[in-house]
Parts: sequence; structure tokens; C-alpha cells
Amino acid sequence: MKKSSFIILFFTSLVLSACGIYKFNTGNVGNAKTLQIDFFPNQASLVEPTLSQRFTQDMQDLFLRQTNLEQVPRGGDLRFEGEITRYTVNPMSATSQQTAAQNRLTITVNVRYYNRLKEEDDFEKQFSFYSDFDANSQLTGAVLDSALDEILERIIQDIFNASIGKW
Repeated sequence: MKKSSFIILFFTSLVLSACGIYKFNTGNVGNAKTLQIDFFPNQASLVEPTLSQRFTQDMQDLFLRQTNLEQVPRGGDLRFEGEITRYTVNPMSATSQQTAAQNRLTITVNVRYYNRLKEEDDFEKQFSFYSDFDANSQLTGAVLDSALDEILERIIQDIFNASIGKW
């Protein structure tokens, strides 16, 4: 009985450690070694002052966390550039008193991706996502931070998946 428990434990450990080599959150960067993510200016008609810096920094952080690429200021094997093109707040659902119950913040980012080592992967696409919030809330402070967290996380993950995630 003791020997069979040891064998089961050994094989279970072996299987689990073998599975550890797979990382589902990393992208296929091929032979690329460097990453360049340019500043994404906010060119939307409604401007949130911190959005450009936050988007650019969050994107750099995600790509550096999920790849083994080295970030460079120019000449990167993989390069991202673009601009924030839309930042809108619209009413979404109404109450019985004909007023808005929820508002929706929508952000759209235009992205140009260049792969110096595999030019057929280059693209220019728009990525967009939204977050709904209570119409009685002001889009400031914690409400704004929560909405931006949700939106930017989704947009940046979509950019990652479209470029090196190959999803």
C-alpha cells in the first residue's frame, strides 16, 4: 500500500511539473528580442487628462509581464503606435421617470502594430470597450478608476491577443 501511494504521488508530481512548462498567458514573439511601445496621445473630442499616460504605461506593463522582450525607446523588433480616438459617456438605460439609470463610458484606441521580423503580421486596427456606471455617480475618483481599470485591461489584452497572442 505504501509503495503504490509513493508511485501515484511520484507520477502526479511528474505530470504536474511537466504541465508547468506551458504558459497560456504568454505570446509568440518568434525571434523578436525588443519591444517598442510609443506614447498614445488622446485625440478624442473629450479628453481625460491622465488617460494617455495610463494607457501607455499599462500596455507596456502587460507586454513586459507576459513576454521576455526588452523594452527600447526606438528600433524595436515589435513596435506599437497609435492614438486614443474616442472617449464618450452616453446614457444607457432609463428609469420610469424618463431619466438615465446607467451611463456608459466607451474608449476606442487606434493601434498600428509593426513586426520588423515578420511584416505580414503588421496591422492597423481599432480596439474598443466600455464600462457602465450608475447615472447618479460622477465619473471621477473611484468610479472613474474602476471604469478605466476594466476598459484598459480589456483593450490592452485584446491588443496583445491580436498582435503576439495570435487569438
